Parts: sequence; structure tokens; C-alpha cells
Amino acid sequence: MSARARTARIRALVLTVISLVSLGTVSGCARGDAPARIVVTTNILGDVTREIVGDEAEVSVLMKADADPHSFGVSAVQAAELERADLVVYNGLGLEENVLRHVTAARESGVPVFETGRAVDPLTFGTGGEGDPAAEAGRPDPHFWTDPDRMRTAVGLIADQVVEHVDGVDERTVRKNAERYDARLRDLTAWMEKSFAAIPEDRRSLVTNHHVFGYLADRFGLRVIGAVIPSGTTLASPSSSDLRSLVLAMERAHVRTVFADSSRPTRLSEVLRQETGGRVRIVALYSESLTGSGGGAPTYLDMMRANTGAIADGLTGG
Repeated sequence: MSARARTARIRALVLTVISLVSLGTVSGCARGDAPARIVVTTNILGDVTREIVGDEAEVSVLMKADADPHSFGVSAVQAAELERADLVVYNGLGLEENVLRHVTAARESGVPVFETGRAVDPLTFGTGGEGDPAAEAGRPDPHFWTDPDRMRTAVGLIADQVVEHVDGVDERTVRKNAERYDARLRDLTAWMEKSFAAIPEDRRSLVTNHHVFGYLADRFGLRVIGAVIPSGTTLASPSSSDLRSLVLAMERAHVRTVFADSSRPTRLSEVLRQETGGRVRIVALYSESLTGSGGGAPTYLDMMRANTGAIADGLTGG
């Protein structure tokens, strides 16, 4: 082989190697340009998941601030986003009534999905001191987040899911984030215990606009004696006999305060006040949705502290 031929051959080999390296670099950049994505259905779990994940992945939350989890829906774009996710985190136990079919579609397309409520030892309606919603007694109660200890369990489980299913995250960072947030939840629980302990025994009865605080009552020794809407969902409606029964229960328990969800109109609670001759005070709680940054509950920790203060004040001064 001549010197010119050998030079040409070497040059061709070098160009081939450069081309292969360039293709690999471009491919790697393309993968790097698409960060891992976790899609969360509710804004409460979205806030908690962001605390766990930090900067390790993108967290997209479907439910907007001040929305009702029982009635919010998703757009076609959001539905497609669910099916492209690396992990879907949802509350479950029937809470996101208009979104669950899209979560099911994502699961069937191969996306890992995590039903948080079912994994944290859920209560059923009619247990934990809560009055039975007639149509739902015995069914799992989806409102587990009102118990901060169950949320602590959820934090550890969500961290496990992220580490297992989301490629590219740093496990050590995710675990440290989860541990840091767990410590904040532990402090929250201690503060809530102290706040609720100050409520006299004969004033520890709750009435809400629908059944949402069974877990809180069970954890902190309160009694839920009834709800304006005798159901675990805001999509139900009370009958006149339901309202009469609730008024009688309130009179027997000497209850003068009704706690209403801030994300829902208080019309039904106002109707109850009319039934009692105006002797009922309505206190708003952030029970099922976080607010925007300018509201009173932009994070889960803010929501729990605001609700605890409002409940303690409402029961001792109502």
C-alpha cells in the first residue's frame, strides 16, 4: 500500500470515529434536554413531592390553587402529560373523581403510578370518631393528609417511588430532602398536639360542611358529630331531614361553630345557620386545597398550622 493510500485510509478512520463520537454527544444532549418529570394530581401532594424531589426532577401539579379535588378536571394536554410522565403520584381512594380515569390510562400505558392514600393505612368513613356518611359508611376515607403522621409515612413512600422509578435522580439528595421534611412534619405534629390539648373536653366536637376531618379527629382526640353535606365528597347535597338531624346533634353537643372549606362556597353552612336561628358561627378552613402564594395556605405546612389555629380558636371561643 502506498503512503498516499495509507494516509487516506487513516483519514477516513479518523472521520468515522469523529462522526460516531458526535452522534453519541448529540444523542446524550437530546436525552439531557428532557428532564425526568413527575406528575402529581393534587396541589397538597404536589407541594410535598416538590419538597422531596427538590431540583432532581421536574414536578408538574394538575390541580390549581383553591380548586376542589372532587370536581377539578384535566385538559387534553394534561391527560397526555400523565401518559408521558416518569412517575404519577395521586391521592386516590376516590378523591380525584374526574381525574382517575386518566391516571388509569397512564398506568395501562406503562407509567408507574403511586396511590398514596391506599398506602398509609387509611381509615374508613364511620371510624375514628366520625359520624357515618350514610352512602359511604365503611368506604376508605381519602382525606389522610389531615393527620400529619400519615403524611410523614407518605413522604417516605413517595421518596421510595422517586428513587425506584425516576432515572437520573440522586438518591442521596432525595433521601436527605425527605428526612429534612420529615423533621418539619414531626415539629408540626408536636405543635398541633399542644394546641388541641388546650381545648376543654366538653368542647371537642367538630361540625364541617362535609366529612373531611376524620383523620385529624382520630389522631388528636376530637369528635366529628356531623357535616352539613353528610358525605365525603362536596359533590353530594344534603336533604332537609339531614339538616334537621344535624341541628339536633349540634344542640345535644352544644356546638355553635361550623367549619367550612375555603375552596367551596359557604351557602350550605349559611343555610344551617338559618336553621339554628343564626346562633352558629362559620369558620373557614383550608381543608382540601392549598391557596396561591398570596393566600393563607400556600404550602401544606401553612395549611395545617392555619387550620389548627382556626379549629382551636373556634372550639374554645365559638
